[in-house]
Amino acid sequence: MTSQDLYPVSRLAAVQEATAKAGLDALLLTPGPDLRYVSGYEALPLERLTCLVVPASGESYMMVPRLELPVAQASPASRLGLEFVAWDETDDPYEVVADRLGPVAKVGLADRMWAMASLRFRDAMPSAEQVLAGSVLRELRMRKSPAEVAALRQAGEAIDSVHRQVPDFLRAGRTEREVGRDIAEAILAAGHHTVDFVIVASGPNGASPHHELSDRVIQPGEPVVVDIGGQLHNGYCSDSTRNYCVGEPPAEYVRYFEVLRRAQEAACAAVRPGVSCESIDAAAREVITEGGYGEHFIHRTGHGIGIETHEEPYIVAGNTEAMEPGFAFSVEPGIYLAGRHGARIEDILVCTETGGERLNRTTRDLVIV
Repeated sequence: MTSQDLYPVSRLAAVQEATAKAGLDALLLTPGPDLRYVSGYEALPLERLTCLVVPASGESYMMVPRLELPVAQASPASRLGLEFVAWDETDDPYEVVADRLGPVAKVGLADRMWAMASLRFRDAMPSAEQVLAGSVLRELRMRKSPAEVAALRQAGEAIDSVHRQVPDFLRAGRTEREVGRDIAEAILAAGHHTVDFVIVASGPNGASPHHELSDRVIQPGEPVVVDIGGQLHNGYCSDSTRNYCVGEPPAEYVRYFEVLRRAQEAACAAVRPGVSCESIDAAAREVITEGGYGEHFIHRTGHGIGIETHEEPYIVAGNTEAMEPGFAFSVEPGIYLAGRHGARIEDILVCTETGGERLNRTTRDLVIV
């Protein structure tokens, strides 16, 4: 996979067409995932404005601070045939954008745009309604291309290789932070560009889904939830959760872990084109509720993934969006017993023409170390 595969030149035209179809006069994309998705440029988020301007008609262009111009021109955005409009320290780039666009009624702002930039654009274009660019980009970003699926598969293989090493790091007497440090080093060694998160949740900390690493010492007989992920150099993300126990697990834990395992299998089996996102959530929730642990499943079943770890579609009750081939998302039901322990099993799946393909291949069984 090359940047040309993941960030094709044709994407800009597709975004411009979607902008016009949505009734927007322009998209204004500042540094963040929206800008990277459209242009391939991972610009630094600075107080100086960098902005890809995609008008509904006419030529797109990139506003960049003059001192950032060489970096922008060396990025994949240079393949798009864009005009790079360099601005100097005494210029007001927001006014420059407003002047070049002319009268506009409605503009889309990057979903991760700083409030500072949003307010400056509002001042420069006071009559323009501001909406989220995600209203235009979501349909494109949700449907992963074959190259994007290949990138996510590569990310899945990389994080799987880290989970295979976790038993070497886990042992009684070590702290969560010590184990987490080893895992973070392994994530980078496996080919990731960044470590986005490392959750090592031992004993009662396992009941906190987004537990932060602590200096708690792991005890014999304790279950440990390990949820890890990062971003590859190509911009695509990994995310996988597995469960370990240092010695023999508590009998209660073994009972509900089996319920959780069946729930995750049921949700993965429910994936196919045409089914709703909420029906996949319901498939997992039904098994956990029937097993007597419904009140302990306290979050949605999954989230989309791509150049962000969390993006659309969300696998949650109320989301009636139908699955389509190319949708990529997590399936990660969990059971959390406050003050005792918890468990979560997470795979990344891609919806295919016939069902769901798991991109994580390590064992989903409880691993005893």
